[in-house]
Amino acid sequence: MSATEPIVTQIFVHPIKGLTPQRVDRAILEADLGIRGDRAFALMFEDAGKGDEAIVPWMPKKHFAVQNDWPGLAALECHYDASEDWLRVCHNGTEVLSARTQTDRDRINGFFSNYLATLTPTEKARHPHPSSVRLVGTHTGETRYPDRHPVHISIISQATLDAIGFAVGETIDVRRFRPNVLIDGVAAWEELNWVGREIILGEAKITISAPIGRCLNIEVHPDSGVRDMPLFSWLGQHFGHAKTGVVAKVIATGSLSVGDRLQLRSSLANKSAAL
Repeated sequence: MSATEPIVTQIFVHPIKGLTPQRVDRAILEADLGIRGDRAFALMFEDAGKGDEAIVPWMPKKHFAVQNDWPGLAALECHYDASEDWLRVCHNGTEVLSARTQTDRDRINGFFSNYLATLTPTEKARHPHPSSVRLVGTHTGETRYPDRHPVHISIISQATLDAIGFAVGETIDVRRFRPNVLIDGVAAWEELNWVGREIILGEAKITISAPIGRCLNIEVHPDSGVRDMPLFSWLGQHFGHAKTGVVAKVIATGSLSVGDRLQLRSSLANKSAAL
């Protein structure tokens, strides 16, 4: 194994779409699913018209309460324990909700509906009215509600974050970009050159699908929920684009742990070519 291969330094899952990311030491990457438990739940607006089922199919994010439209959601510190099916939510250091997703949905729905009513949406929010929401999805892994369909994982490099931080004179928290995997050991923006490549990530195999074009959500502080940095416009000013990180499809199931290596394979156009 080459000593120059990129290394995984952090892994994140986002149990509820639009809410707090959780750092984990290990995850299973599943073919055609991604990371089980990542965006497994979502807060769907009641007027999305999907009845009262707990499990609904994937839908575009305009149907859900997400941080991009409601930045104040970032002020909630959420932790979900899948083994116990236990959701704990804190606000300003105080626990405001402790519940199981499968048995306490009325309380969960009421809490988030009431909290949204206290927030101000962005000017371009796709659902600009704080109507009632309900939790959809299951802790057993049948559901995923990422932004793109089919499902994916997202990867960004530390060097890219460092390059942005150097250009704008600020330390950039990786959580602003809400990735699944942070890697180190490659040049800034190098991950954008991997589109179309097969990669061995830990014990899994993935295909890099596309760069990620960012939105105003990266301007939201991941703890306070306040738009405190014009990061989106800074990307355009300093780099001429707002693409950071890539999305990938898992094509062969395997485990991934912090410290694992990322190994580049051939391009899809020429899989037999030697690197």
